[in-house]
Amino acid sequence: MSLVLQMRSERAGLVAQVQALAQIEATGGSLTAEQLSQFTDLEAKVNELTAKISRAEAAERLAAASAVPVNESASGINGPPAHISGPFNEATKPGVAMAQMVRLLVQAQGNQHQAAELAKANNFGADVHMALSTVTPGSGGVLVPENFSTSVIESLRPKSVVRRMGAVSLPLNNGNLTMPRILGNTQVSYIGTEEDIAVTSMQFGDLKLASKKAAAIVPISNDLLAYSGVNPRIDGQVSGDLSTSMGLSEDLHFIRSAGGGSLPKGLRYWALPGNVVAAPPTANITLEVIDLYLGGLMLRLEAANVDLAACGWLMAPRTIRWLQALRDGNGNKAYPEIDQGTLKGYPVALTTQIPVNLGAGGNESEIYFVNFADCYIGEDATLAIAISTEASYKDANGDTVSAFQRDQTLIRVISKHDFGPRHVESIAVGTAVTWGAGM
Repeated sequence: MSLVLQMRSERAGLVAQVQALAQIEATGGSLTAEQLSQFTDLEAKVNELTAKISRAEAAERLAAASAVPVNESASGINGPPAHISGPFNEATKPGVAMAQMVRLLVQAQGNQHQAAELAKANNFGADVHMALSTVTPGSGGVLVPENFSTSVIESLRPKSVVRRMGAVSLPLNNGNLTMPRILGNTQVSYIGTEEDIAVTSMQFGDLKLASKKAAAIVPISNDLLAYSGVNPRIDGQVSGDLSTSMGLSEDLHFIRSAGGGSLPKGLRYWALPGNVVAAPPTANITLEVIDLYLGGLMLRLEAANVDLAACGWLMAPRTIRWLQALRDGNGNKAYPEIDQGTLKGYPVALTTQIPVNLGAGGNESEIYFVNFADCYIGEDATLAIAISTEASYKDANGDTVSAFQRDQTLIRVISKHDFGPRHVESIAVGTAVTWGAGM
């Protein structure tokens, strides 16, 4: 085990002791003088170890950056490189380390130590080799190191429209996060001479996020996973497939999940009843009616004094393409700004995770106008991956597919997170949208 990992393990033990002491007071007890002294000593040791870990990590990064392969002299390469990616001990680019772990684990049939040797033999980065050498199995599969999982979570931003539109990501502390929010403002009044000042107070509530387990299954061709060396195109393909599947799963729940139990609650069910407005039907609709309706969704947020600087629209592709095609009486585009990615001055994003088969007629969709800076994603930094070449899965049509028969490997990724707005007034939802149903 490396020095950094040893110190991290030691620090984790000390933190556990600190938390045990803190729990005594959290449950209504009191610390003795001896326990208070122990708490102070533990805190100092944790801080000292944290500083040592930072220095050791910096030293490892410098060593990795200056490493020279055994078949290369200090002045140049003596022979052709074995792979196009550079020498072993070179740091892996962010976002692909997890993909490389997956490929190596598949080749080693789940044997972590054998996968670590393959990483070393095939010129993978030192961080990938170290991770495979020290990683331990978890209940949901092999646990991905935190530095790898953090880069995977960050790579979700362009894949998930909720993240891309500006939702704020925050860490969950022991699986939970509580954020205070203001429900009502203090009232200010004018008074005359010798009149008493009216006593008012702000009303507060809490946004409570608790980790929910999300799982995505990604089928990947064995022809890609079988490649033994480093290849940026292959690693990028695997990384992209993982990120896309996780991003779609997040959007499905962050937008429309009803919540409860093991599910996060999505925007649709966080919205206040007064902020959920049915759209006018397509038949005999006019441009003026459409404009008034879209403005009405915006007005819901404006009337609640919501900061509109980070607001944006979410729509199904069908809806945005219908609006994009609208023409006024002179044949000009009604909303030409859609070509530049905005609608009525605010960014617009399309997603297939907003259905177009809602309602009694099976042809309705929804429109969302949201202050995304008020939306929070509580993240657990731990990711778990599991691999199977024999399991089955259901494709987009609901048909069962055998991974073995298709010569595929199924990668199951499990993450933990929760979602919610700090102010529910920051969400307006247009329902019963049949616009574009005949396209």
